[in-house]
Amino acid sequence: MDFTRKVVIIGAGNVGSHVALNLMVGQYAEEIVFLDINEAAANAQVEDLKDMLTATHRHVKIRVGTYDDCKDASFIVMTAGRSRRPGESRLQMLQSTFKILGGIVDPIAKSGFSGFLICVSNPADVVAEYFYRNLDLPRTHVFSTGTSLDTVRLRRHIASIVDVDRDQVDAFVMGEHGDSSFIPRTHVTIGGISLEEYKRSHPELQSKLNHEYLTETVHKAGGTIVAGKGSTEFGIGAVVAMLIASILHNERLVTPLSVHLEGEYGEEGVSVGVPCILGRNGIKEILTLELSEEEKKAMRSSCKVLRDAFASIS
Repeated sequence: MDFTRKVVIIGAGNVGSHVALNLMVGQYAEEIVFLDINEAAANAQVEDLKDMLTATHRHVKIRVGTYDDCKDASFIVMTAGRSRRPGESRLQMLQSTFKILGGIVDPIAKSGFSGFLICVSNPADVVAEYFYRNLDLPRTHVFSTGTSLDTVRLRRHIASIVDVDRDQVDAFVMGEHGDSSFIPRTHVTIGGISLEEYKRSHPELQSKLNHEYLTETVHKAGGTIVAGKGSTEFGIGAVVAMLIASILHNERLVTPLSVHLEGEYGEEGVSVGVPCILGRNGIKEILTLELSEEEKKAMRSSCKVLRDAFASIS
């Protein structure tokens, strides 16, 4: 497809505005259009971001628009919905999120949009599956950020424990972007050294590099931020910009995304976080990792959680 470098962001709240901010700073968009039922708030975000553009000498056209703007957009970023409440799981946001989706998917379909749809609204996996089933787009073009942010948090946390640069840590979080996600422990490396080998040579770190402890830390990370400030925004804004950059520049980034499965990992009919290669045409490949029996069980369990959630709104 021909790229217009035009991005439509549905939802001009904390997450949507930080997606726009990161796209502007990274110069990944020539035009950004906000769609929001609260036009006054959306226009206020536009004015504030225009001030930022002027101060930083960036040149991006940004405005509030309509669903007609989707027709020639290369990307739609779905961020609409309320923020997660302290102590609330992402799946508990299901009913409130799906109350608004019917009013969004139809105008997108009618607009003739043929680009990439990136879902951020929680529960992100279920939202991605909904859009995939209701839009005539290839599955390589419809996905959610999935466990990509969880993976960023895991890598950062491991790096802080072992005191190395976070880029020296390779690891994935898979499954639901939520409480049933899991870490494939045999695919965690520090400077190319497996986690188990690293723990053997650093016994003083055994407890902090314990699989259960790391999993719990990842599960609680977003909730801790929400409890402290009311929402997450900076991390997810940067992740979305990273994904768009990988498509624009064909970077072939390897990161977990929530995409509709068609037999991968023995699963189908569900969108769930799995490692993908993301390039010019969207998801170039779904990477199939070798999982232990315990990890296969965790994958099946996570997929069941998401199927049950989707069934509750179907």
